[in-house]
Amino acid sequence: MAEAKFSAAALPAHATPPHPMANPGYGKRDAPDQRPRTNHDFAHLPPREAAVAAYIDRLPSGADVSVKTLAKHLPYGQCALRTTLNNLQKAGHLRRGREHLTGTGSQLWITRTWFTRTARDDDWWATFTRGDVPKESPEGQGRPTRSRAFILLVALTRSTPTLSLSEADCTSLAPLVAEWFERGANEESVRHALTAGLPTPVHHPAALIRRRLTTKMPPQPTAARPPLRMLECAKCGVPGRAEALPGGICGTCRGETPPRPSSPLPASAIHSRAAGIRAEMSRRREESRT
Repeated sequence: MAEAKFSAAALPAHATPPHPMANPGYGKRDAPDQRPRTNHDFAHLPPREAAVAAYIDRLPSGADVSVKTLAKHLPYGQCALRTTLNNLQKAGHLRRGREHLTGTGSQLWITRTWFTRTARDDDWWATFTRGDVPKESPEGQGRPTRSRAFILLVALTRSTPTLSLSEADCTSLAPLVAEWFERGANEESVRHALTAGLPTPVHHPAALIRRRLTTKMPPQPTAARPPLRMLECAKCGVPGRAEALPGGICGTCRGETPPRPSSPLPASAIHSRAAGIRAEMSRRREESRT
């Protein structure tokens, strides 16, 4: 019953020393686009898995989440924690793998442990390992919120009365502002581009802002190559493509029989096929001469 009562938040601050960080470049990595933290993120998990997941979720990026280290800070043994982490992997909260950072000039593959409080399915993890950021399904997005670009335009209307915009104007112009952000601009640079040297009076604020956002658009930055990633089987550690590791487990560990390799051609068949190719080439050369 101790497992059912344990939670990461219930640990007293003085019970254990601060959780250690892994060596630089290693340790926990947070998966992108997680939903905001709530008190019910892991309610679908058994008590032990929920408690360990809540503890890992609150650790900073780069924290040491090896079984040996977790056992020193949680009331579970290494064997129980190994099983727990495998269960979190099956539930879509965790994946282990390797990552090669492009542009480093090194052939070293770094061991990674990616964690997400938002459970992901196998397709999401497969897209993630290819270097993309998967899109959330509409039912998982929750209530829409005002974008960073929309908020900037509303603030601009309040701080610069001559650039009075309606809500419809802000909604229409927000995608252009968002594109500035995608190209590396910040709020201050966008605000300066839209307010510097304004004419007097401004007859059509929305048209002026649209023209400036379009004509002063910063150049598209050179796209950085995404890191190369591969996942590993939670049981045997064999690396592989995400599609070959559903639930983080390889086919062999799931008990599947590997396909039998096709039988190679006998030597006589190879010689016969080569002779046929040579004869055909000789025939074509003769035809080209006539």
